[in-house]
Amino acid sequence: MSLHLLPKPAEPQDFAGSFFDGLAKTPKEISCKYFYDAEGSALFDAICALPEYYQTRTEVSLLRRHATEIARLIGPEVEIVEFGAGSLRKIRILLDALISPQSYRPIDISGAYLRSVARQLAVEYPDVRISPLVADFTQPLLLPDGSNRRAGFFPGSTIGNFRPEQAVLLLRQMRETLSGGGLLIGVDLIKDPQILHSAYNDDAGVTAAFNKNLLARANRELAAGFDLDSFAHYAPYNPRAQRIEMYLMSLKRQTVALAGRSISFAAGEAIHTEDSHKYSIESFRELAVRAGFHPRAVWTDPERLFSVHWLGAPKMQ
Repeated sequence: MSLHLLPKPAEPQDFAGSFFDGLAKTPKEISCKYFYDAEGSALFDAICALPEYYQTRTEVSLLRRHATEIARLIGPEVEIVEFGAGSLRKIRILLDALISPQSYRPIDISGAYLRSVARQLAVEYPDVRISPLVADFTQPLLLPDGSNRRAGFFPGSTIGNFRPEQAVLLLRQMRETLSGGGLLIGVDLIKDPQILHSAYNDDAGVTAAFNKNLLARANRELAAGFDLDSFAHYAPYNPRAQRIEMYLMSLKRQTVALAGRSISFAAGEAIHTEDSHKYSIESFRELAVRAGFHPRAVWTDPERLFSVHWLGAPKMQ
């Protein structure tokens, strides 16, 4: 077993500070990165298994179908850096296909989840150095120097959670981290709005529970007094911006106690919790070029629901 825990860097802002600041804004907002505590991660795993949620099964199918070609493009003896450690299914597909991968660095803000994932993989891949890093990958990263090329892995269309200009900045940071290697990234595609609506408003209400878990987390960790039944999950598609927008809508006029403070909500007032931008293959490749990547291969399914891109990261001058 090869498991190396990197020290946790100082975080720029904790959940409490970000939560308070977000609710003080007009309109109110909470960063979607705080969805993923232990409860939120479990709920997201349940979302990925829903019949309406096409993203995960389509991306997994693409990775399996093209694993050999992907491994050839990435090359042997690389260090894999995963930005936002997610489903073990996806990284297993990649590690199984690669030729002599040297190390795997999963980066995630949820320390407990990350360490659990790392320990499982360390047992399954004893020849691969597993080095989890508890950090916010949206901030600049200083990774230890390594002798191997780095290949980034950013599945799940997480890039869609960022506004285009923010996405360019994030991709530029990744390119600097991956200089001389490349990035394997999943990107959700523009499609029939009804398919999108169903994916984010499932009949079982799992996505609603996932969204409301932000308030439940505040109750657990910040001694807040949110009544979850007084808020509704709302996730419309914005066709002009080509994105799903996710909100928590106050169903009545109310005041919520929050660690000695009072937060007022008007009836119908919303907390913005997430955006999920959708791209065409061409528009995403253009975005990647703006960030300094060289688009190489792209794979998509017959229905063009989802895409996986391999982007070259030229050496920094």
